Amino acid sequence: MQPIPTDPLAQRVLLNGLKGVGPVTVRRLREAFGGELSVALGAPAEHLAKVEGISRPVAAAIAARDFDWAAEMGRIRDLGFRLLSENDVVWPAPLARLWDPPLVLYAEGANFPTERAVGIIGSRHCTTYGASLARSFARDLAKQGWWVVSGLARGIDTAAHEGALDAAGRTAAVVGHGLDLTFPPEAIRLRARMKADGCVLSEFPLGRPADRQTFPQRNRIVAGLVRVMVVVETDVDGGSMITARFAGDLGRTLCAVPGRADSPASRGCHALIRDGATLVSSVDDILTELGESRDQPALALVTDPPEFARWLPHFAGGAAQDAESLAALADCAIAEAAVALTMMEIRGVLTRRPDGRHERA
Repeated sequence: MQPIPTDPLAQRVLLNGLKGVGPVTVRRLREAFGGELSVALGAPAEHLAKVEGISRPVAAAIAARDFDWAAEMGRIRDLGFRLLSENDVVWPAPLARLWDPPLVLYAEGANFPTERAVGIIGSRHCTTYGASLARSFARDLAKQGWWVVSGLARGIDTAAHEGALDAAGRTAAVVGHGLDLTFPPEAIRLRARMKADGCVLSEFPLGRPADRQTFPQRNRIVAGLVRVMVVVETDVDGGSMITARFAGDLGRTLCAVPGRADSPASRGCHALIRDGATLVSSVDDILTELGESRDQPALALVTDPPEFARWLPHFAGGAAQDAESLAALADCAIAEAAVALTMMEIRGVLTRRPDGRHERA
């Protein structure tokens, strides 16, 4: 049993290293123990098991505190990595919209993604055409000042990172394993290039290998970091489809590149387009979805239209509203709220989520 750390960041590292404990569990602990993780860490297993959603094995793991957080933080320092939490000034702001944001991020690199970030993802088994397209998209977007975010996997991910770096731009990789590991092994040189002006991120403890659970967890962070997600090539059962679904659930703009009708590498993209993703075939198409064109400032930098001042405060902090909830908050008729939602969506101030509610674009 490890001692309870007094440092809030160390408390997160400890919880993050316990088997079965993740962001959702920690949120439940905060709610049950008045926001004090130190109190939760000192509670007996029988009390922890009474918290809704926490099983007896997980309660026992928390009470046992069998993770050497002090050694972990020492290794992080020795390896030259950095630990980020939501209280850090460089914590990527878009992650606040995740309902289960990571407890901590292990980070390697000098800079971290801003709001101007685009995801470019796709198959590990991509075609030469797909890799060339991903590299070209990333290069041109980086020249426009956009971060390129992907997962450091073979294929499309690698091409996207390389394209951004070729343009002396910034790129971020989110990996599905401990930051002291590199997978695939041939990505070591690419990773070394990335950390100079970009970063590599992971939410997993050091030494954690990649598996079927870690990659979906990684994918939600990739989706959370970006404003637009571009899928270049994927089959219908590819991991990129999971990331695409996360992006859609978060209200991010989802784009897909069409390909040959008989190519398995494009079947997933065609399915996404069929289901409502925006078809893109050039970087100009992507920039249009981002609200700008080459060498012009983003429309998102323009101040909010004053006629919407009555409504927009109710969407602060990532809040989502439908006509009924907005009418209640604004003390108006539901029909009036519905019209306001439609107008704000048309003007690009709000975006419609898959569940029909609206949030800030």
